[in-house]
Amino acid sequence: MDTKTTERTDGVPEPQEHPTGDGVRPLRQGTVGTEVINGTAAGMGMEGGMGMGRGGGAPISLKNLRTFTSLKNPVFRLFYGSMLGQMGAMNMQMIARSFLIYKLTGSAAILGVMSLANALPMMFLSLYGGVMADRVQKKYILIVGQAGSALTSVMIAVALTMGYLADDKPSSIWILVVSSLLQGVIQGFMMPARQAIISEIVSQDQVMNAVALNNLGMNVLRIMAPAFAGILIDLWGYQVVFYFMTFLYLLATTLVIVMPLTGTTSIRGRGAFAEMKAGFAYIRRNPNLLLILLFTQIAVLFSMPYMNMLPVFAVDILKVGAKGGGVLMMFSGIGAIVGSLTLASLPDKKRGSMLLFSSLILGLALIGFSFSHSWGLSVAMIILVGLGQTGRMTLSNALLQTYTEEQYIGRVMSVYMMEFGLTSLSVVLAGFLAEGIGIQWAIGGLAIALVGFTLLVIAFSPRMRKLD
Repeated sequence: MDTKTTERTDGVPEPQEHPTGDGVRPLRQGTVGTEVINGTAAGMGMEGGMGMGRGGGAPISLKNLRTFTSLKNPVFRLFYGSMLGQMGAMNMQMIARSFLIYKLTGSAAILGVMSLANALPMMFLSLYGGVMADRVQKKYILIVGQAGSALTSVMIAVALTMGYLADDKPSSIWILVVSSLLQGVIQGFMMPARQAIISEIVSQDQVMNAVALNNLGMNVLRIMAPAFAGILIDLWGYQVVFYFMTFLYLLATTLVIVMPLTGTTSIRGRGAFAEMKAGFAYIRRNPNLLLILLFTQIAVLFSMPYMNMLPVFAVDILKVGAKGGGVLMMFSGIGAIVGSLTLASLPDKKRGSMLLFSSLILGLALIGFSFSHSWGLSVAMIILVGLGQTGRMTLSNALLQTYTEEQYIGRVMSVYMMEFGLTSLSVVLAGFLAEGIGIQWAIGGLAIALVGFTLLVIAFSPRMRKLD
């Protein structure tokens, strides 16, 4: 029986829609603590009437700058705290697990296997995770996913404490590879729900602000968490890092538990595969979504390999060693933080044009970085790379959540989340290119392709330029 029922758990009326050419842009409001006033979503649990972002007439000044407006929403604060706990643990895990596996084996090839074991489940299972996000409460998915991550971390910590993972037992490496695989499975199921729930928590005019603040937190943790993990490893060993990660995952789980239920669409009567097909069909008939997703995935393919190749630039091109490579990562994160704060302060206008501009900055900065032999120029370029990359990520995410109808948001975001798996494939492509033409032309050539592709979209896609 091919039936579909829509259930709302919070008593908020179904969203209304208005046509936008040959696509549909839903007038959605955050489904926690919101009401509709003359057709405009207004936050009920937000101080100072935040949620009435469009219109208003208040003069622009530093006093009413909207940089942190989403944090006035108490539910978003709980979500944000949960995100900080989860992403802090994930960033600590990346460095701790990588260094531990290299310490046990001394093999770069096994490091690659571990990365692939983590990326492939995220790439393929995210589609099913998107269906789950549209079927059940996203809060429940986050609770199960974060609790599963805590269990994975504590298992490694116990294995280290009991001596199952040790220098004299290189065969025990399978424990880390399996944990990487399990973590990829968990993230594949959970991340679509984590991204999609944002538009249920905040009002529509705050989606970009909330996404930008979300990226801000992740970029800060990208700088701080690995350094903190390194300190813990030097002082007390790897097991302490994994115990601390377990604590962070449990903290994130607790914060989600106390969040209220948000609006959800429950689809019954069809299997998961049929719902995946329905999600792809929805994307195909919505030109706005199709354009954003295609642009984003191609931009990822051309731009993301630089992060994994930074050690090669640091050691072979700039001659600054591992310490200099860490400094480059830090400056990239600084650029990303500046970009996140800037986007969080801007109104929801001309976001399509800003997405294209961010991609252009990213490509040009990558070209400059790739062919630079100067430390000062490389630092300046990597800051702009971080700025452009966070602009691309934030704006594409916010646009997708704005132009997607609520009952499809999980499936659309699951396609967006496939960029994590695509990143691993792009690194493999860049690696083969580097073997043949050198690292500078490999990364620089992909960056040139990104600039050319972006200029073509600017020239021939007025739809993209006009997206708000």
